[in-house]
Amino acid sequence: MPVITNIDDLKRIHRRRVPKMFYDYCESGSWSEQTFRENTSDFDKIYLRQRVAIDMANRSTKSQLIGQDVAMPVALAPVGLTGMQSADGEIKAARAAEKFGVPYCLSTMSICSIEDVAENTTKPFWMQVYTLKDDDYMTRLFDRAKAAKCSAAVITVDLQLLGQRHKDLKNGLSAPPKFTAKSIADMMTKVTWGLEMLQTKRRFFGNIVGHAHGVTDPSSLGNWTNESFDQSLNWDRIREFRKMWDGPLIIKGIIDPRDALEACNVGADAIVVSNHGGRQLDGALSSIRALEPIMDAVGDKIEVHLDSGIRSGQDVLKALALGAKGCWIGRAYVYGLGAMGEAGVTKALEVIHKELDMSMALCGHRDVRGVDRDILMVPKGFSGDWE
Repeated sequence: MPVITNIDDLKRIHRRRVPKMFYDYCESGSWSEQTFRENTSDFDKIYLRQRVAIDMANRSTKSQLIGQDVAMPVALAPVGLTGMQSADGEIKAARAAEKFGVPYCLSTMSICSIEDVAENTTKPFWMQVYTLKDDDYMTRLFDRAKAAKCSAAVITVDLQLLGQRHKDLKNGLSAPPKFTAKSIADMMTKVTWGLEMLQTKRRFFGNIVGHAHGVTDPSSLGNWTNESFDQSLNWDRIREFRKMWDGPLIIKGIIDPRDALEACNVGADAIVVSNHGGRQLDGALSSIRALEPIMDAVGDKIEVHLDSGIRSGQDVLKALALGAKGCWIGRAYVYGLGAMGEAGVTKALEVIHKELDMSMALCGHRDVRGVDRDILMVPKGFSGDWE
């Protein structure tokens, strides 16, 4: 294994090993990609306050997310098409998360199915669902998640329609992918990736094909996908989903304090402050800028997590200090998965854990649950005073 010291090391290997259309799917945002860029660059505007001569022995990064013990307050976010970054990618990521002691969340748009992941892991994982119009499919999806003993459901609320991502359109990345001569030629240069993909039976959307009415093969998936996303979604509809699932419920895709309060009202157990990784509304605030106003609005009414832009343990530390209970990583672990499979996901978690642990210590804390805004220097106006 090459020497990996940060997430960018994994990203460089990922880019070499994975076909361009799938690398670009991971490494892209909508429209001009302003929000995609600022999700990461805005963390750089927040400084950490170093303390000295403070006992930093016997440190702990252990915490809890929705009542579940975790080795650090980090979860693997739901990422579609993960099984195209590496063969059986969802299984590999779930295994790495389980061994490390952090939650894994499976995407509805995964290549491996709920059942695939459940059969290849021993601990419960979380299941992400979209707000689809097909009640029969949604009810059965929740039932399948219950049968697989998923410990939480995650409803993504910021994808009523798909944000335009220029790279995906140019690469023919859709559901299902439209392979061109150029993309096929590129895939032929990714020998290790190709050999692994030839050895797996899981190459299509396992949670949909064979489960949604009329979707019996990849060719019938496109029409179902285009027709299923519910552009008329409202909070009453989300209340209906709440009735379909009687376990812990997380609502993902909150970026405005008013929506955070609505999520409290529908009985969610947690929210994820997220702009979908900059893949939906371009020009929206970065998640880290949106966090404090949301914390001010909800207080302790609901558990607050953050995703979009997390690339280091220092990013995690900053989000925790601003009030988040935990952070979700998406691209950071996908880089590792594409670079070296399950071992790469483990390496990504190790990198983030080490950065979190050491930075926390140098800020004068031994327990991650005790960090607060005092460890930060935040520029005036960072989160507000907008007209």
